[in-house]
Amino acid sequence: MYLSIKQGAIFVADSHYNQKNKQFLLFLKKLENKEIKTTQLFLMGDMIDFISGESKYFIKQNNEILELLNKLSKELEIIYLEGNHDYNLKTLFSNINVIKRENQPLLGKLNNKTVSISHGDNFINWKYDLYCKFIRNSIFLQFMNFIDINFFISKKIEASLVKKNICHKINNFKKLVEKRLENYNTDIVIEGHYHQGETFYIKEKKYINIPSLCCQEQYIIIKNLDFIGESI
Repeated sequence: MYLSIKQGAIFVADSHYNQKNKQFLLFLKKLENKEIKTTQLFLMGDMIDFISGESKYFIKQNNEILELLNKLSKELEIIYLEGNHDYNLKTLFSNINVIKRENQPLLGKLNNKTVSISHGDNFINWKYDLYCKFIRNSIFLQFMNFIDINFFISKKIEASLVKKNICHKINNFKKLVEKRLENYNTDIVIEGHYHQGETFYIKEKKYINIPSLCCQEQYIIIKNLDFIGESI
């Protein structure tokens, strides 16, 4: 079954929201006050620098974002594709369509074109798949929460993520894209994850890497069936 992608739909990726990267909060507030308008919002993963439904510290740290998203979900359709920094989210969002990694790509249709939508960290290898399954295990995360006395583990993770430089150019990105396209059989492929914000036409397929809201400070909006970059 294909999800209908609407005219005016917005795609946002990789904002890595934390105490340093505040672009996602600015974007959501502009949605709230109607400076940015849409009826369909695709969140492409890694929207928050780290969060899971089991992580009490990070839920508290990101409470403003979570409340805004839940408020906006009552007014517009939100599809949240979990990334490698934000997962097990369903318990946090009652009215948002959360797409887990194992259920990606999400298949959609834009006019008469078929579309695959993924965060972009799928189709890597079996070792990475096993790692992803382990770190998303709810029992493991609850145990980590239990031993996280005074949030000392969470605060170390947070400090490490804040220091990390996530904005850099990938050399030969087109070759990586060519390899990734072997896993898809739709007309259009949309991914985040790579923070490049580039588009390629390869063997009759259109590949769109949604720009990082943190790095390029842009999102994508569909206008006249075309994917247009907009700055926040």
